[in-house]
Amino acid sequence: MSEHSAPTADKFAAEKPALRRIGRLRLISGAAALAVLAVLAGIYEIGGLRSNPALAACRPAVNAASRLVPLVHGEVAAFIVAQKPFRVPDLTFKDAQGHEVRLADWRGRTVLLNLWATWCVPCRREMPALDALQAKLGGPDFQVVAINIDTRDPNKPLSFLKEERITHLAYYSDDSAHVFEDLKTAGKAFGMPTTLIIDRNGCEIGTMAGPADWASDDGVKLVSAAVSGS
Repeated sequence: MSEHSAPTADKFAAEKPALRRIGRLRLISGAAALAVLAVLAGIYEIGGLRSNPALAACRPAVNAASRLVPLVHGEVAAFIVAQKPFRVPDLTFKDAQGHEVRLADWRGRTVLLNLWATWCVPCRREMPALDALQAKLGGPDFQVVAINIDTRDPNKPLSFLKEERITHLAYYSDDSAHVFEDLKTAGKAFGMPTTLIIDRNGCEIGTMAGPADWASDDGVKLVSAAVSGS
């Protein structure tokens, strides 16, 4: 047989144990690398929470949000539960008397924050449901805070609310629309209407882009669970 003949079966048999060892080493090395990455990821998250008390304070909101997943269907199927700790900016706007108020004024209470405008047709259609939700659940533990962001005629939204007999919602406005821009910058607002459910500590539980029938059974169950779990 020449020196260039094909390897014999005996040679393959002799090499098999070595190949198996190499395969096992590669598997062990891969598993070890994944374990190291998992540990580093955990350390990074813990370190991030420790270095940012606001994020640490919002971890319970993420846990509460995860328990809402089974309720995200039907009329509130577009609701997106929070995946990471996020403290909602301390937005400033005005009450019906023109006095400045801040989102922090509702600390200790779960809030459904809604941004709406009269030029937004889905917003207009959603307002009666928000009014009904406030009538059902509003109280010491929960409030719908609907902020109008019309920038021109301040009487137009008031006239609309009167025509629609919206009586349970307190009137709040921001004619500069800064609240929308602040939430957009934070990646929490992309269009109108925009809705956030915020826990007692000012942390995001979840967001909704677009309208929903918040007074439906689906909406009431979701919000009630958010209130009791936050």
